[in-house]
Amino acid sequence: MHKNCLKVIRNAWHFYYALVCVITVLCGNLVVALSAP
Repeated sequence: MHKNCLKVIRNAWHFYYALVCVITVLCGNLVVALSAP
């Protein structure tokens, strides 16, 4: 049971990390688009 809980936490962490990466890329693209003439 403890192992299963750890697995869920690890999956949630991977999901959170992927979400942060996606948001960072989107924000980077937005900044480039806004700074381009």
